[in-house]
Amino acid sequence: MAYRLESIRRRKAMERVTISSKYQVVIPREVRKQFNLKPGQKLMFIPYNGTLRVVVVPPIKKARGMLKGINTDKIREEVDEER
Repeated sequence: MAYRLESIRRRKAMERVTISSKYQVVIPREVRKQFNLKPGQKLMFIPYNGTLRVVVVPPIKKARGMLKGINTDKIREEVDEER
């Protein structure tokens, strides 16, 4: 999903942070509020076209039913064949 720079600026989620000597960063308060981030929540860092994307990993409870109706027979066969 591509955003025009002006729409990003209006969202006000763009913040600059510094990496500590322990490679830690503090997520700015406004970003935490905007995305409803809580302590212990998981984030994923994804390199993409020379940038680093941060994606919120949904809790497993929210993922329940996401793949409802998917046929897993072929997936299971591939795992069995590898053994």
